[in-house]
Amino acid sequence: MFADICGQAGWEKSTLQSVINGLLVEHGQSGKRVVRLKGGDPYIFGRSHPEVVALRKAGCDFEVIPGISSVLAAPLLAGIPLTHKELSAGFFVGTAHDLDAFDWFALAKLDTLVFLMGGRQLAEICQRLREEGRSPNFPIAVVRAAGLPDQQVWTGTLSTITQQTETAKKLSPCVIIVGQVVNLRADYMSSGTKPLTGKTILITRAASQSSDFSQMLTEQGATVLEMPALEIREPSTWEPLDQAIATLDTFTWLILTSANGVEFFFKRLQTLGKDARALGNLKIAVVGKKTAKFLKKEGLNADFIPPDFVADSLIENFPVALKNQKILFPRVETGGRDVLVKDLTEQGATIVEAPAYESGCPVSIPSEVWQTLQEKRIDIITFASSKTVKNFWQLIQNHGGDRHSLKDVKLASIGPLTSQTCLEIFDRVDIEAEVFTLDGLQDAIVKAEN
Repeated sequence: MFADICGQAGWEKSTLQSVINGLLVEHGQSGKRVVRLKGGDPYIFGRSHPEVVALRKAGCDFEVIPGISSVLAAPLLAGIPLTHKELSAGFFVGTAHDLDAFDWFALAKLDTLVFLMGGRQLAEICQRLREEGRSPNFPIAVVRAAGLPDQQVWTGTLSTITQQTETAKKLSPCVIIVGQVVNLRADYMSSGTKPLTGKTILITRAASQSSDFSQMLTEQGATVLEMPALEIREPSTWEPLDQAIATLDTFTWLILTSANGVEFFFKRLQTLGKDARALGNLKIAVVGKKTAKFLKKEGLNADFIPPDFVADSLIENFPVALKNQKILFPRVETGGRDVLVKDLTEQGATIVEAPAYESGCPVSIPSEVWQTLQEKRIDIITFASSKTVKNFWQLIQNHGGDRHSLKDVKLASIGPLTSQTCLEIFDRVDIEAEVFTLDGLQDAIVKAEN
């Protein structure tokens, strides 16, 4: 099997039609079964005629298999019907390559117009229709990358659509629909449409932690990209944690504030030849439902989970007097908040901190993510910790980005502490979870976008 990548693309370098014809004949005479794969319907702006003529002249047998043109597919995928009993008795289809070829006075009288390959000519299409009498408030839609994961749809009017789409670095490939039928989109999309359909969301969690959240957002209809802003790894030394594990019988409480803390603590416990039975005399406090879930995987239930899923709430609601309690706190080696240790100590507890894992900043941004950011196709960026905010900003700066490059993107935070870091770095936070969990963050995003 082999493949020659060739085709006509108005937004980048294209293969000459004569070269394509030659390749078809060359492979067609090779005695093999050859597929010339085109997007949509090969007979609608597909430049099929010179290719079939070349094949006939060379004596190559061929068969044309029908496809579905983007003329029909893009409006359908965007929830826009091209015909309607009262609003559209028919529709015009044209390519925007040569706008002077059309009678714009006649086009302005038709119910519905569909233009292919018109991303660069959008402003002029709107202007010509207005010059021929169409109202500035006449509906228009632009569907970019129809049927692909990053499909985008803009709806507006002849006077607003150019401004609405100006943040898109590249509109092509797109289909433009002009007509009252555009206003029917809400009706067609309301039934069974997922709340985040058409939204592209960037997750900045550690790679090992992104999959569940990614699936949650995908199930809501979003296109999800992952940009790990944390690398979770072993601490620089195991000595403090090993010493603590060796004297577990001297502690009264174990506090775990993250899924990473649970995972690395129990891995180390196992490495040292112990298991959950070694914690028999300890009570366990965890922060957050996810931390409790990871603890349950180890066969243990938390004795205490603070109601607000944050460390500050743990101290305020601790179930026993903290005086004379000896507490083991496996935690991130650097960059963690010290308020929990400080407040526990002030309440009379003896707390032993032991590095269980380290979280650092990755070296680079995945190329697909960076390209999508540059093309301004990200709608929302999510942050699940202050450290992801800081590392994300460091990576953006390392790649030559600045705050201006993020001005059209909404920033979504899991809670007040993360929001405070967003405010310090970006001077804003657009969405904040009311419940400080990933479920709460998802709910806040859905609420903000609907």
